[in-house]
Amino acid sequence: MEDNKTIYHDPLEYVRNLQQLLVSDKKRIGFLFGAGTSLVKNVDTNEPYVPAIQKMTTDIVGGIVEEAWKKAIEEIKSEIESENKTFTIETILSKLELKKQVVGNGKINDLDKNGFDKLIKEIKKQIHAKVYVQDKIDCTKLIHATFAEWIQKADRKTAVEVFTTNYDYLFEIAFEYNNLSYYDGFTGSYKPFFDGQSVDDICFMPKQTKLWKIHGSLGWHYDEKIKKVIRTNPDETDILIYPSTLKYDQSRKQPYTALGDRLTNFIKQDDTVLIVCGYSFGDEHINERINTALSMNPLGHVYVLLYDIVWKKGKKEYSFTEDSTLAKMAISNSKISVFASRSAVIGGVYGKWKLKREPDKDDSINIDKYFDEDASSDASDEKGKELTQTWTGEGELIIPDFAKFVAFLKSMIVSN
Repeated sequence: MEDNKTIYHDPLEYVRNLQQLLVSDKKRIGFLFGAGTSLVKNVDTNEPYVPAIQKMTTDIVGGIVEEAWKKAIEEIKSEIESENKTFTIETILSKLELKKQVVGNGKINDLDKNGFDKLIKEIKKQIHAKVYVQDKIDCTKLIHATFAEWIQKADRKTAVEVFTTNYDYLFEIAFEYNNLSYYDGFTGSYKPFFDGQSVDDICFMPKQTKLWKIHGSLGWHYDEKIKKVIRTNPDETDILIYPSTLKYDQSRKQPYTALGDRLTNFIKQDDTVLIVCGYSFGDEHINERINTALSMNPLGHVYVLLYDIVWKKGKKEYSFTEDSTLAKMAISNSKISVFASRSAVIGGVYGKWKLKREPDKDDSINIDKYFDEDASSDASDEKGKELTQTWTGEGELIIPDFAKFVAFLKSMIVSN
Protein backbone atom coordinates (compact mmCIF):
# COMPACT_ATOMS: atom_id res chain seq x y z
CA MET A 1 0.00 0.00 0.00
CA GLU A 2 1.31 3.46 -0.91
CA ASP A 3 2.32 5.69 1.99
CA ASN A 4 0.08 8.77 1.86
CA LYS A 5 2.78 10.80 3.59
CA THR A 6 5.35 10.13 0.88
CA ILE A 7 5.81 12.98 -1.59
CA TYR A 8 6.68 12.15 -5.19
CA HIS A 9 8.28 14.14 -8.01
CA ASP A 10 7.57 13.22 -11.62
CA PRO A 11 10.90 12.87 -13.48
CA LEU A 12 9.19 13.31 -16.85
CA GLU A 13 7.91 16.74 -15.84
CA TYR A 14 11.04 18.10 -14.22
CA VAL A 15 13.63 16.69 -16.60
CA ARG A 16 11.56 17.99 -19.49
CA ASN A 17 11.70 21.44 -17.87
CA LEU A 18 15.47 21.15 -17.61
CA GLN A 19 15.63 20.05 -21.23
CA GLN A 20 13.69 23.12 -22.31
CA LEU A 21 16.13 25.36 -20.47
CA LEU A 22 19.05 23.72 -22.23
CA VAL A 23 17.45 23.97 -25.66
CA SER A 24 16.32 27.57 -25.23
CA ASP A 25 18.83 30.31 -26.01
CA LYS A 26 17.19 32.78 -23.63
CA LYS A 27 18.94 31.54 -20.49
CA ARG A 28 22.57 31.97 -19.55
CA ILE A 29 23.84 28.43 -19.02
CA GLY A 30 26.78 27.53 -16.81
CA PHE A 31 28.12 24.26 -15.46
CA LEU A 32 29.96 23.46 -12.25
CA PHE A 33 31.82 20.19 -12.60
CA GLY A 34 33.55 18.44 -9.71
CA ALA A 35 35.81 15.44 -9.30
CA GLY A 36 33.01 13.07 -10.29
CA THR A 37 33.31 14.17 -13.91
CA SER A 38 36.95 13.04 -14.00
CA LEU A 39 35.91 9.59 -12.81
CA VAL A 40 34.65 8.67 -16.26
CA LYS A 41 36.33 5.44 -17.22
CA ASN A 42 38.89 4.67 -19.82
CA VAL A 43 36.86 2.21 -21.90
CA ASP A 44 39.98 0.17 -22.66
CA THR A 45 40.94 -0.45 -19.02
CA ASN A 46 37.58 0.09 -17.26
CA GLU A 47 39.44 2.27 -14.76
CA PRO A 48 38.83 5.97 -14.06
CA TYR A 49 41.26 8.35 -15.73
CA VAL A 50 41.58 10.28 -12.47
CA PRO A 51 40.74 8.89 -9.00
CA ALA A 52 38.11 10.52 -6.80
CA ILE A 53 39.39 13.13 -4.36
CA GLN A 54 38.86 10.87 -1.33
CA LYS A 55 40.66 7.93 -2.93
CA MET A 56 43.44 10.23 -4.07
CA THR A 57 43.74 11.54 -0.51
CA THR A 58 43.79 8.03 0.97
CA ASP A 59 46.38 6.79 -1.53
CA ILE A 60 48.71 9.78 -1.15
CA VAL A 61 48.49 10.00 2.63
CA GLY A 62 48.85 6.22 2.93
CA GLY A 63 51.97 6.31 0.78
CA ILE A 64 53.83 8.71 3.07
CA VAL A 65 56.44 6.73 5.01
CA GLU A 66 58.53 9.35 6.82
CA GLU A 67 57.42 9.29 10.46
CA ALA A 68 57.67 13.05 11.01
CA TRP A 69 55.45 13.69 8.01
CA LYS A 70 52.93 11.03 9.03
CA LYS A 71 52.66 12.51 12.52
CA ALA A 72 52.24 16.04 11.15
CA ILE A 73 49.46 14.94 8.79
CA GLU A 74 47.63 13.13 11.61
CA GLU A 75 47.70 16.31 13.69
CA ILE A 76 46.58 18.39 10.71
CA LYS A 77 43.76 15.92 10.09
CA SER A 78 42.49 16.50 13.62
CA GLU A 79 42.66 20.27 13.08
CA ILE A 80 40.74 20.08 9.81
CA GLU A 81 38.03 17.86 11.24
CA SER A 82 37.69 20.04 14.36
CA GLU A 83 36.86 22.91 11.97
CA ASN A 84 34.08 20.77 10.44
CA LYS A 85 35.93 20.63 7.15
CA THR A 86 36.53 17.59 4.98
CA PHE A 87 39.96 16.00 5.19
CA THR A 88 41.14 15.98 1.57
CA ILE A 89 44.36 16.54 -0.27
CA GLU A 90 43.21 20.13 -0.88
CA THR A 91 42.58 20.98 2.77
CA ILE A 92 45.86 19.29 3.75
CA LEU A 93 47.84 21.40 1.28
CA SER A 94 46.07 24.59 2.31
CA LYS A 95 46.97 23.92 5.96
CA LEU A 96 50.57 23.09 5.09
CA GLU A 97 50.95 26.25 3.01
CA LEU A 98 49.55 28.40 5.84
CA LYS A 99 51.86 26.82 8.41
CA LYS A 100 54.85 27.25 6.11
CA GLN A 101 54.09 30.99 5.91
CA VAL A 102 54.06 31.50 9.68
CA VAL A 103 56.54 28.93 11.03
CA GLY A 104 59.51 31.32 10.81
CA ASN A 105 62.60 29.88 12.47
CA GLY A 106 60.60 27.64 14.80
CA LYS A 107 58.56 24.49 14.40
CA ILE A 108 54.88 23.64 14.02
CA ASN A 109 53.68 20.03 14.18
CA ASP A 110 57.36 19.19 14.72
CA LEU A 111 58.24 20.49 11.25
CA ASP A 112 60.40 23.48 10.41
CA LYS A 113 60.03 25.56 7.25
CA ASN A 114 62.25 23.21 5.29
CA GLY A 115 60.20 20.23 6.50
CA PHE A 116 56.96 21.85 5.36
CA ASP A 117 58.48 22.70 2.01
CA LYS A 118 59.62 19.12 1.41
CA LEU A 119 56.28 17.63 2.46
CA ILE A 120 54.36 20.04 0.21
CA LYS A 121 56.59 19.15 -2.74
CA GLU A 122 56.13 15.43 -2.11
CA ILE A 123 52.33 15.72 -1.98
CA LYS A 124 52.27 17.81 -5.16
CA LYS A 125 54.51 15.27 -6.84
CA GLN A 126 52.02 12.53 -5.98
CA ILE A 127 49.04 14.62 -7.15
CA HIS A 128 50.85 15.25 -10.42
CA ALA A 129 51.25 11.51 -10.93
CA LYS A 130 47.52 10.97 -10.33
CA VAL A 131 46.14 13.68 -12.60
CA TYR A 132 48.72 13.74 -15.40
CA VAL A 133 46.72 11.38 -17.61
CA GLN A 134 46.63 13.16 -20.96
CA ASP A 135 49.02 10.71 -22.58
CA LYS A 136 46.55 7.88 -21.91
CA ILE A 137 43.52 9.50 -23.50
CA ASP A 138 41.83 8.48 -26.72
CA CYS A 139 39.81 11.56 -27.65
CA THR A 140 37.46 9.56 -29.85
CA LYS A 141 36.23 7.82 -26.69
CA LEU A 142 36.43 10.72 -24.25
CA ILE A 143 33.04 11.73 -22.82
CA HIS A 144 34.25 15.31 -22.34
CA ALA A 145 34.69 15.49 -26.13
CA THR A 146 30.99 14.76 -26.60
CA PHE A 147 30.20 17.51 -24.11
CA ALA A 148 32.37 19.89 -26.16
CA GLU A 149 30.47 18.82 -29.26
CA TRP A 150 27.18 19.77 -27.59
CA ILE A 151 28.55 23.23 -26.71
CA GLN A 152 29.74 23.70 -30.26
CA LYS A 153 26.42 22.74 -31.84
CA ALA A 154 24.13 24.44 -29.33
CA ASP A 155 22.97 27.71 -30.86
CA ARG A 156 23.11 30.10 -27.90
CA LYS A 157 23.10 33.89 -27.66
CA THR A 158 25.43 33.84 -24.67
CA ALA A 159 28.52 31.68 -24.28
CA VAL A 160 28.48 28.62 -22.04
CA GLU A 161 30.61 28.98 -18.91
CA VAL A 162 32.26 25.92 -17.38
CA PHE A 163 33.52 26.06 -13.79
CA THR A 164 35.48 23.07 -12.54
CA THR A 165 37.32 22.10 -9.37
CA ASN A 166 39.42 19.55 -11.30
CA TYR A 167 43.15 19.94 -11.91
CA ASP A 168 43.43 17.67 -14.95
CA TYR A 169 43.38 18.60 -18.63
CA LEU A 170 40.32 16.57 -19.67
CA PHE A 171 38.18 19.59 -20.57
CA GLU A 172 41.04 21.37 -22.35
CA ILE A 173 41.82 18.25 -24.37
CA ALA A 174 38.15 17.80 -25.28
CA PHE A 175 37.63 21.43 -26.28
CA GLU A 176 40.73 21.54 -28.44
CA TYR A 177 39.97 18.18 -30.04
CA ASN A 178 36.65 19.65 -31.18
CA ASN A 179 38.22 22.95 -32.29
CA LEU A 180 36.12 24.73 -29.69
CA SER A 181 37.47 28.19 -28.96
CA TYR A 182 37.57 28.96 -25.23
CA TYR A 183 39.05 31.41 -22.73
CA ASP A 184 40.45 30.42 -19.32
CA GLY A 185 41.70 33.69 -17.80
CA PHE A 186 45.23 33.52 -19.21
CA THR A 187 46.57 35.81 -21.90
CA GLY A 188 49.85 35.92 -23.81
CA SER A 189 51.91 33.49 -25.84
CA TYR A 190 55.47 33.13 -24.53
CA LYS A 191 54.47 32.92 -20.86
CA PRO A 192 50.67 33.21 -20.68
CA PHE A 193 49.77 35.00 -17.44
CA PHE A 194 46.58 35.09 -15.41
CA ASP A 195 44.66 38.30 -16.08
CA GLY A 196 42.33 38.89 -13.15
CA GLN A 197 40.84 42.00 -14.70
CA SER A 198 39.60 40.05 -17.73
CA VAL A 199 37.97 37.53 -15.42
CA ASP A 200 36.23 40.36 -13.55
CA ASP A 201 34.78 41.66 -16.82
CA ILE A 202 31.64 39.58 -17.33
CA CYS A 203 31.35 40.91 -20.92
CA PHE A 204 34.92 40.06 -21.93
CA MET A 205 34.98 37.86 -25.06
CA PRO A 206 31.20 37.35 -24.92
CA LYS A 207 31.04 34.72 -27.68
CA GLN A 208 33.80 32.43 -26.40
CA THR A 209 33.17 29.44 -24.18
CA LYS A 210 34.72 30.00 -20.75
CA LEU A 211 36.65 27.44 -18.74
CA TRP A 212 37.28 28.50 -15.14
CA LYS A 213 39.46 26.14 -13.06
CA ILE A 214 38.52 27.39 -9.62
CA HIS A 215 40.85 25.07 -7.67
CA GLY A 216 43.85 25.51 -9.94
CA SER A 217 45.34 23.32 -12.62
CA LEU A 218 48.26 21.39 -13.91
CA GLY A 219 50.69 23.85 -15.42
CA TRP A 220 49.92 26.77 -13.13
CA HIS A 221 53.02 28.32 -11.58
CA TYR A 222 53.76 31.45 -9.62
CA ASP A 223 56.67 33.28 -11.21
CA GLU A 224 58.56 35.03 -8.42
CA LYS A 225 60.43 37.30 -10.84
CA ILE A 226 57.40 38.86 -12.50
CA LYS A 227 55.04 38.28 -9.53
CA LYS A 228 52.38 36.67 -11.69
CA VAL A 229 50.69 33.32 -12.09
CA ILE A 230 51.72 31.85 -15.42
CA ARG A 231 50.66 28.80 -17.37
CA THR A 232 53.43 26.56 -18.58
CA ASN A 233 54.41 22.91 -18.75
CA PRO A 234 53.38 21.08 -15.55
CA ASP A 235 56.03 19.59 -13.33
CA GLU A 236 56.13 17.66 -10.06
CA THR A 237 56.86 20.57 -7.76
CA ASP A 238 54.51 23.42 -8.59
CA ILE A 239 51.28 22.40 -10.26
CA LEU A 240 48.71 23.93 -7.91
CA ILE A 241 48.09 27.38 -6.55
CA TYR A 242 46.28 27.86 -3.21
CA PRO A 243 44.72 30.97 -1.66
CA SER A 244 47.26 31.01 1.13
CA THR A 245 50.24 31.22 -1.21
CA LEU A 246 49.46 34.44 -3.05
CA LYS A 247 48.46 37.95 -2.13
CA TYR A 248 47.06 40.80 -4.17
CA ASP A 249 49.63 42.14 -6.59
CA GLN A 250 49.31 45.38 -8.52
CA SER A 251 45.52 45.40 -7.93
CA ARG A 252 45.15 42.13 -9.84
CA LYS A 253 43.43 39.41 -7.89
CA GLN A 254 45.11 36.09 -7.40
CA PRO A 255 43.33 33.27 -9.28
CA TYR A 256 41.13 31.92 -6.50
CA THR A 257 39.56 35.22 -5.55
CA ALA A 258 39.01 36.27 -9.15
CA LEU A 259 37.59 32.90 -10.21
CA GLY A 260 35.40 32.67 -7.11
CA ASP A 261 34.07 36.15 -7.86
CA ARG A 262 33.40 35.06 -11.43
CA LEU A 263 31.20 32.21 -10.18
CA THR A 264 29.31 34.61 -7.92
CA ASN A 265 28.86 37.23 -10.64
CA PHE A 266 27.77 34.64 -13.20
CA ILE A 267 24.96 33.38 -10.95
CA LYS A 268 23.89 36.95 -10.13
CA GLN A 269 23.11 37.72 -13.79
CA ASP A 270 19.52 37.76 -14.98
CA ASP A 271 18.03 34.48 -16.24
CA THR A 272 20.97 32.34 -15.18
CA VAL A 273 20.95 28.57 -14.78
CA LEU A 274 23.88 26.74 -13.21
CA ILE A 275 23.95 22.96 -13.64
CA VAL A 276 26.12 21.07 -11.16
CA CYS A 277 27.46 17.59 -11.81
CA GLY A 278 30.17 15.56 -10.10
CA TYR A 279 30.43 18.04 -7.22
CA SER A 280 29.23 16.92 -3.79
CA PHE A 281 29.15 20.34 -2.09
CA GLY A 282 32.11 19.59 0.15
CA ASP A 283 33.72 23.03 -0.30
CA GLU A 284 32.12 25.61 1.97
CA HIS A 285 33.64 28.58 0.15
CA ILE A 286 31.93 27.49 -3.09
CA ASN A 287 28.64 26.71 -1.33
CA GLU A 288 28.60 30.13 0.33
CA ARG A 289 29.16 31.86 -2.99
CA ILE A 290 26.30 29.95 -4.60
CA ASN A 291 23.88 30.78 -1.77
CA THR A 292 24.93 34.43 -1.64
CA ALA A 293 24.60 34.90 -5.40
CA LEU A 294 21.18 33.23 -5.51
CA SER A 295 19.92 35.49 -2.74
CA MET A 296 20.69 38.47 -5.00
CA ASN A 297 19.08 37.05 -8.14
CA PRO A 298 15.32 36.41 -8.12
CA LEU A 299 15.49 34.59 -11.47
CA GLY A 300 18.60 32.47 -10.94
CA HIS A 301 18.45 28.73 -10.38
CA VAL A 302 20.89 25.92 -9.62
CA TYR A 303 20.22 22.33 -10.69
CA VAL A 304 22.33 19.76 -8.87
CA LEU A 305 22.68 16.36 -10.54
CA LEU A 306 23.82 14.32 -7.56
CA TYR A 307 25.26 10.87 -8.11
CA ASP A 308 24.58 9.35 -4.69
CA ILE A 309 24.95 5.63 -5.45
CA VAL A 310 27.22 3.74 -3.06
CA TRP A 311 27.99 0.05 -3.06
CA LYS A 312 28.19 -1.83 0.22
CA LYS A 313 28.99 -5.53 0.18
CA GLY A 314 27.80 -5.76 -3.41
CA LYS A 315 24.49 -4.04 -2.68
CA LYS A 316 23.47 -0.73 -4.20
CA GLU A 317 22.47 1.98 -1.76
CA TYR A 318 21.63 5.68 -2.05
CA SER A 319 23.19 8.26 0.24
CA PHE A 320 20.92 11.24 -0.44
CA THR A 321 18.20 11.52 2.21
CA GLU A 322 16.04 14.26 3.65
CA ASP A 323 18.59 14.64 6.45
CA SER A 324 21.54 15.12 4.10
CA THR A 325 23.35 18.45 4.38
CA LEU A 326 22.69 19.20 0.71
CA ALA A 327 19.00 18.30 1.09
CA LYS A 328 18.65 20.73 3.99
CA MET A 329 20.41 23.39 1.92
CA ALA A 330 17.96 22.90 -0.97
CA ILE A 331 14.91 22.67 1.32
CA SER A 332 15.81 26.06 2.77
CA ASN A 333 16.44 27.57 -0.67
CA SER A 334 13.85 26.87 -3.37
CA LYS A 335 16.25 28.22 -6.03
CA ILE A 336 18.30 25.03 -5.64
CA SER A 337 16.90 21.80 -7.11
CA VAL A 338 18.68 18.55 -6.32
CA PHE A 339 18.15 15.63 -8.68
CA ALA A 340 19.59 12.54 -6.99
CA SER A 341 19.23 8.94 -8.14
CA ARG A 342 16.04 7.92 -6.32
CA SER A 343 14.90 11.17 -4.78
CA ALA A 344 14.97 14.93 -5.26
CA VAL A 345 14.44 18.28 -3.60
CA ILE A 346 12.39 20.55 -5.86
CA GLY A 347 10.78 23.80 -4.77
CA GLY A 348 12.09 23.21 -1.26
CA VAL A 349 10.27 19.87 -1.00
CA TYR A 350 11.96 16.49 -0.59
CA GLY A 351 10.36 13.57 -2.41
CA LYS A 352 10.96 10.36 -4.31
CA TRP A 353 11.00 10.00 -8.08
CA LYS A 354 7.81 8.48 -9.49
CA LEU A 355 6.11 8.81 -12.87
CA LYS A 356 2.53 10.06 -12.65
CA ARG A 357 1.35 7.84 -15.47
CA GLU A 358 2.59 4.79 -17.27
CA PRO A 359 4.37 5.97 -20.42
CA ASP A 360 3.34 4.82 -23.87
CA LYS A 361 5.80 3.44 -26.40
CA ASP A 362 6.99 6.83 -27.70
CA ASP A 363 7.35 8.24 -24.18
CA SER A 364 9.40 5.23 -23.11
CA ILE A 365 11.99 5.89 -25.80
CA ASN A 366 12.54 9.43 -24.51
CA ILE A 367 12.31 8.56 -20.81
CA ASP A 368 14.97 5.88 -21.17
CA LYS A 369 17.48 8.63 -21.86
CA TYR A 370 17.25 9.90 -18.29
CA PHE A 371 15.13 7.52 -16.17
CA ASP A 372 15.46 3.78 -15.55
CA GLU A 373 12.07 2.45 -14.48
CA ASP A 374 11.85 -0.29 -11.88
CA ALA A 375 10.62 -3.62 -13.17
CA SER A 376 6.94 -4.25 -12.71
CA SER A 377 6.11 -6.22 -9.57
CA ASP A 378 4.14 -9.46 -9.64
CA ALA A 379 0.87 -9.73 -7.78
CA SER A 380 -1.51 -12.69 -7.39
CA ASP A 381 -5.13 -13.08 -6.45
CA GLU A 382 -6.19 -14.55 -3.13
CA LYS A 383 -5.96 -18.08 -4.44
CA GLY A 384 -2.53 -17.42 -5.90
CA LYS A 385 -3.56 -18.80 -9.26
CA GLU A 386 -3.27 -15.76 -11.50
CA LEU A 387 -0.26 -13.49 -11.65
CA THR A 388 -0.54 -9.90 -12.82
CA GLN A 389 2.13 -7.30 -13.26
CA THR A 390 1.79 -4.05 -11.33
CA TRP A 391 3.44 -0.93 -12.72
CA THR A 392 5.11 1.12 -9.95
CA GLY A 393 6.23 4.28 -11.74
CA GLU A 394 9.31 4.42 -9.53
CA GLY A 395 12.86 4.11 -10.72
CA GLU A 396 16.33 5.61 -10.89
CA LEU A 397 17.31 8.91 -12.47
CA ILE A 398 20.45 8.18 -14.47
CA ILE A 399 21.63 11.63 -15.56
CA PRO A 400 23.53 12.38 -12.31
CA ASP A 401 26.12 10.06 -13.91
CA PHE A 402 28.24 12.45 -16.00
CA ALA A 403 28.47 10.00 -18.90
CA LYS A 404 24.68 9.60 -18.98
CA PHE A 405 24.18 13.35 -18.67
CA VAL A 406 26.43 13.99 -21.66
CA ALA A 407 24.53 11.33 -23.64
CA PHE A 408 21.33 13.17 -22.66
CA LEU A 409 22.80 16.43 -23.99
CA LYS A 410 23.86 14.72 -27.20
CA SER A 411 20.32 13.43 -27.73
CA MET A 412 19.14 17.03 -27.80
CA ILE A 413 21.54 17.81 -30.64
CA VAL A 414 19.90 15.11 -32.73
CA SER A 415 16.34 16.11 -31.86
CA ASN A 416 17.13 19.76 -32.42
